[in-house]
Amino acid sequence: MTQHVRDIMTGAPVTVEPQSSVAAVARIMRDQNLGAVLVTDGDRLRGLVTDRDLVVRSVAEGGDPESTTVAGACSDTELVTVSPDDDLDHVVELMREHAVRRVPVVEDGHPVGIVSLGDLAMERDPESALGDISVARPND
Repeated sequence: MTQHVRDIMTGAPVTVEPQSSVAAVARIMRDQNLGAVLVTDGDRLRGLVTDRDLVVRSVAEGGDPESTTVAGACSDTELVTVSPDDDLDHVVELMREHAVRRVPVVEDGHPVGIVSLGDLAMERDPESALGDISVARPND
């Protein structure tokens, strides 16, 4: 039986606007225990930003986290997306091809979820190290 993205994706993704400060987005990630949020302009997906993006593309560059916007830190060039109806093999292919760990799920141009490498590991091989780590409680 073919599994689809909608079967394992994290729905109701957290979104931020491009003009949100790096500090505000970092606090959202901390408070909601997230490694990535979607960057939207209105209801249209414009990018994805990870905790690593904030550090490498903003903080490490000397930007002031309170005044630097997330627009400069997000991954937006050649953003890889999938549909909720895509099969999981397609997502795996895209993640390998583009060397990404998270893929936004878009329906009719609107973000409806995120599928992560951890989601795939828990679904396909929950006993693997990655699957095991993905289900573990975060260390605060």
